[in-house]
Amino acid sequence: MNPYTQISNGEYIIREFSPNVQSEELVWHRDKRDRVVEVLSGTNWGFQTDDELPMELKVGDVLEIKAETYHRVFKGNDTLKLKIKE
Repeated sequence: MNPYTQISNGEYIIREFSPNVQSEELVWHRDKRDRVVEVLSGTNWGFQTDDELPMELKVGDVLEIKAETYHRVFKGNDTLKLKIKE
């Protein structure tokens, strides 16, 4: 089971992480495709890629995540909502 819910319209994915998610569920992982991720909402959530320091996610941030790059999300205070384009 995934630590998020999502909907897709074929063009992009809207993914939401609940503030009730367990931190242990937010594991290091990598994706098979390049992704562009835009932060739509969320407070005090973090993001980290392999060999980099964690950064705080802010509304309006746009992240480019290359395929097969290890990364993870850190739990914040409220719902994290992301727009993902592959």
